[in-house]
Amino acid sequence: MKRLLKNKKLTKTVSVMLAVVMAVGLFAGCGKKSGGSSSETLNIFVWTEYVPDSAFEKFEEETGIHCNVSTYSSNEDMLAKVKSESEGTYDIVLPSDYMVEQLIAQDMLMELDSSKLTNLGNINEAYLNPSYDPGNKYSVPYQGGVAAIAVNTAKVDKEITSYDDLFDPALKNSIVALDDYRAVIGMTARSMGYSMNETDSAKLKEIEEKLLTLKDNIKLYDSDSPKSALISGDCTVGFVWSAEIAMSMAENKDIEVVYPKEGPYVFMDNWNILKGCKNYDAAMKFINFMLDSETAQMVSEEFPYLCPNEAAVKAMGEEYSGNPAKNPPEDVIAAGEYVSNLDTDTLAVYDEMWTKLKK
Repeated sequence: MKRLLKNKKLTKTVSVMLAVVMAVGLFAGCGKKSGGSSSETLNIFVWTEYVPDSAFEKFEEETGIHCNVSTYSSNEDMLAKVKSESEGTYDIVLPSDYMVEQLIAQDMLMELDSSKLTNLGNINEAYLNPSYDPGNKYSVPYQGGVAAIAVNTAKVDKEITSYDDLFDPALKNSIVALDDYRAVIGMTARSMGYSMNETDSAKLKEIEEKLLTLKDNIKLYDSDSPKSALISGDCTVGFVWSAEIAMSMAENKDIEVVYPKEGPYVFMDNWNILKGCKNYDAAMKFINFMLDSETAQMVSEEFPYLCPNEAAVKAMGEEYSGNPAKNPPEDVIAAGEYVSNLDTDTLAVYDEMWTKLKK
């Protein structure tokens, strides 16, 4: 899916058009916006329903740099697509923490010029210098969150407090779950007291056995817009991103967010520049623009994920900070776990488990 700017209709007469062309020839450059050139284009590859069109439009208005935007639904889809295209097809990507580490290991990213990131000081220090990219050489944080539980309290009479509760047969054909194998398998592992990044073969067999009992409970897999099934009541329970729950709660007052007592799956997504980027300076301008506090506030108001931009959080006030679905509590984040990169053999086991679940 790509977002392309609409062409303007021609409304001038031929004589006026010729006059305009002549004027452009005489005053070359006078019609360009101060931040860039109308001939510049950035090819940006981002998660579906995650970066508002208004942010791209504002950047284009301020700089004259056109944003050609494509979307994906999982880190793995993004990686496969980037690898399948020639280098330089995409300039900027927005992967999660563990995928940043993988892209670095595969020498697919360009280092960021920190001198051009004048808005980096807006980011809360707690989200800088991450283990997957020490010193933020290749990445800067965008938004994050938690894979939490949504419960429609008007339709579910069972108390749900944990990931383990999602396996109860009483929830047959009622759950919308993320279409993400690391999230669902990781959630299963956490429900058993194991790590989301488990590699022990004996434990993986136990995890698979429990995972397959979830099959009858899942009505729908959806990572793009799981809120739709929750708002409509088509699904009464969700294992989805916390922001999707926040948006669901705004539309359906019966929906509540539950952070699992086992400790949740936590993530942080990041801006990166790919090797082969055709317009590095424009890419740096875009990333710095996304670090601006006003931009971050615009983003959070449309897609209310965990915002690492401290200046934006202060500006949004209690409406954001006091909403536990938009702004997961610090103790929830501290109790959670990030996905890590696993070896090829272990990932093959995970993939086989996922295939069996969805068969």
